[in-house]
Amino acid sequence: MNFTEIAKNRQSCRNYDLARPVEEEKIQAILEAAKLSPSACNGQPYFITVCQGEKAKSVAKATQEAGMNKFATDAPVMLVISEMPYVKTAAFGAKVKGNDYRSIDIGIAAAFMTCEATAQGLGTCILGWLNDKKIREICGIDGAVRLVISLGYAAEDDKLRNKKRKTLEELTKTIS
Repeated sequence: MNFTEIAKNRQSCRNYDLARPVEEEKIQAILEAAKLSPSACNGQPYFITVCQGEKAKSVAKATQEAGMNKFATDAPVMLVISEMPYVKTAAFGAKVKGNDYRSIDIGIAAAFMTCEATAQGLGTCILGWLNDKKIREICGIDGAVRLVISLGYAAEDDKLRNKKRKTLEELTKTIS
């Protein structure tokens, strides 16, 4: 699959196949994609905790407050992305420019991981509705939890949906 095909086929999976575990080599390929993603000053100010089994179920429950993300419990893997400190050069740049490079870097890593998961034939959903404190306790991590990615094989009836997107004219302009 080329990148455009990956982008067209990637969608938020909300219906996972309970009977299909994710192979370890596919998880490693997804983590490798995160490692290769660009970040400010190559600092990679994040940590990824791979949760499976009961830990994945517990993390999923910590994303379900107020009736959100009910589907997440069926995902066999939850990837928890937490913040780590900046490297010195990125910290300086963030302070001087008033830009939150960590959030940008975490978003880029999440995009790389979800694209690689799609290339591996897996479904993902990026979850931002979460209970940071509970997930930190479950995973034994100190850094603020910024995103959780549910990961697994999409159920057979989870068909590719039409993408509703803005037109290029609404999103872009070219200037000379």
